[in-house]
Amino acid sequence: MTSSPIRVGIIGQGRSGRDIHGKLLEQLAEQYKIAAIADSLEDRQARAKEEFGCNAYSTWEEMVAQEPLDLVVNASPSHLHFPITLELLNRGFNVLCEKPLTKTPEEVDRLIEASKHSGKLLAVFQQSRYHPVFQQIRKVIDSGVLGRIVQVDISANGFQRRWDWQTLQSNNGGNLMNTGPHPVDQALQLFGTDLMPQITCIMDRANTFGDAEDYVKLLMRGPGRPTIDIEISSCSAYPQDAWNIQGTNGGLRVKGDTVEWKYFKPEEAPEQQLVREPLISASGLPAYCSEKLTWHEGEWKMELPEGQSLFGHMTERLYLMLHGALTAGAPLEITPEQVRQQMWVMEECRRQNPHIYSA
Repeated sequence: MTSSPIRVGIIGQGRSGRDIHGKLLEQLAEQYKIAAIADSLEDRQARAKEEFGCNAYSTWEEMVAQEPLDLVVNASPSHLHFPITLELLNRGFNVLCEKPLTKTPEEVDRLIEASKHSGKLLAVFQQSRYHPVFQQIRKVIDSGVLGRIVQVDISANGFQRRWDWQTLQSNNGGNLMNTGPHPVDQALQLFGTDLMPQITCIMDRANTFGDAEDYVKLLMRGPGRPTIDIEISSCSAYPQDAWNIQGTNGGLRVKGDTVEWKYFKPEEAPEQQLVREPLISASGLPAYCSEKLTWHEGEWKMELPEGQSLFGHMTERLYLMLHGALTAGAPLEITPEQVRQQMWVMEECRRQNPHIYSA
């Protein structure tokens, strides 16, 4: 591929296709050029022509037939992600697909096979991998100061009633598929992608007007791995910290855009050994285990480039990574194989909740 901007066609001009992909790509003019959009609504076609100075089509099939595109962004409704992406790969196009990529791991397998057969790139828009808070969390964990990680709590809670198309199972809606790809992807990075986790999942419908869930409690476990507790609830009037991590030497929490952690150094701790008899104080009275640990504390506050939003920052990072993959053959940092593991987790969650997702 040449060094000229990558010619992009965007399928869909809704909240994702226009407000996320279109607006960000405008700011990456050196790397990308919006050549065309496809949307069935005429007013959206007209708006895209005016805003992006591109061609507009009523169907994606017409767009890819008429335009010499280097990349197609699939921002269609969730239930269309798989069939459209599969057809695009089979037609020989590089694809960046919005989340959720598919509904099942078997569908991911078919996309991976089509990508290999056509020699075209399959990328997934999981931009939360580049959340600065998540990256800082990984730095603290990787430093080892917290010791062995015992439990990770991730909360994506709030109080919200919804009645739109993303509340319907037929549209691959519900909190797990709408919001879940982000915390589940992050959780699997911390759990380890080399092992399928044991899953326990409880789902409920609380404030939704559709037939998909809006409450998810998801536990991941595995030998030698941290227990990961994910909550995605739309009935939490008092949401807790977004992250709370417990380790053998300390812990970490996230409050807003600030990461706080504290830990003790084992070499500084008083030397102790197991006592099997009841403890007695120096005065001869019954005693309880008590020691004084020296705590070390750290704090990191997220700071973004001036004028850039958090969403814009994460999206830019993903698109710059994708540019390197398309132009220089750099490896994808978010692979379809990783997303397949995510889809496996979500399918198991649905299997465990037949009162919502019947076979």
